[in-house]
Amino acid sequence: MTPARRKRNARAADNAIAEILLSELRQSSGLTQRKLAAALGIKQPTLAQMEKQTDIKVSTLRRLIEALGGELDLIVRLPTGEFRVTQF
Repeated sequence: MTPARRKRNARAADNAIAEILLSELRQSSGLTQRKLAAALGIKQPTLAQMEKQTDIKVSTLRRLIEALGGELDLIVRLPTGEFRVTQF
């Protein structure tokens, strides 16, 4: 494969992963919406709406990921390099 094609394939894989983020992460953790909502202190319909959103606050996403037992890292990729944002 050419380097350009490898780069396109990597981008496509990253996009596919991004599309499954919230609901698939919850499912892979073995939690129902009801159980995760209870852990977050919200109602199940609110969590269902969050899983469908295309825009979410970083702080809300962090709470959700931590309720799943994970950590959220925000990595920015620029032409000058990769940087981990710790501000949020």
